[in-house]
Amino acid sequence: MRQKILSGFFLVLLTIAFATPGYATNSDVAKEKRWAEQVIDGLLDGEALWLTDQSGHEFLGVLTEGDTDSGRAVILVHGIGVHPNWPDVIYPLREGLLEHGTTTLSMQMPILANDADPGDYRQLFEEVPGRFTAARQYLNENGYKTVTIVAHSMGTSMSAYYLTRGKGHGIESFVSIGMGLGVHTSNNLELLKKIDVDILDLYGSQDLEPVVANANRRATAANNRTGKKFLQIKVDGASHFFQGHEDALKQNVIEWLDSRRN
Repeated sequence: MRQKILSGFFLVLLTIAFATPGYATNSDVAKEKRWAEQVIDGLLDGEALWLTDQSGHEFLGVLTEGDTDSGRAVILVHGIGVHPNWPDVIYPLREGLLEHGTTTLSMQMPILANDADPGDYRQLFEEVPGRFTAARQYLNENGYKTVTIVAHSMGTSMSAYYLTRGKGHGIESFVSIGMGLGVHTSNNLELLKKIDVDILDLYGSQDLEPVVANANRRATAANNRTGKKFLQIKVDGASHFFQGHEDALKQNVIEWLDSRRN
């Protein structure tokens, strides 16, 4: 179960891939390259692999295998401008879910330069479904047929966008961590009304103002769906990045995943 595993050879391919013109992407590919090199150099558990979207653009994923016989896996989706092994939220979940026996595939999402305005991320959303499709197909081809998305911050907006692009997304449930109002032309409240899977909405009592202030509106939007579960949990004292509250973050996600087995 190893596909395109990175080695010193693939580090050379990394430089070539990102230097080759013609990829249909608005993502900052130079920044993706820098992040990829940093992640690969510092990776202590899991393994790096390449995924390819429908345009031919290669992007980094970090596969951390748990129970390979369960048929279940999680796609982890980071927040604005960072990478698939980010120390806040993403790495604690990779670590915690591995201890739980859950396989995770954390993927690099489209990103912009550090000084970009969050609103500028609108231009990247059309690239999002291709990355999810590549990750899901990789997992499906390697025996993981039941897939949950666990996303943070901007990643929740990108995930919601993907889940509302029509049938056939192949996702079993969605865990949204620190969801704000969104930056796409369809804001997250509208997207929540259309998502056709069960949702866990997780946030901190000290989260960003748009996250906390719109918790009731998210619940109203998601609860208007017929036949789909919505659970909202506020973690007392937690900030947007759950620093110092990583155990609560991991436990709530694990309990949600365990509930899906019943």
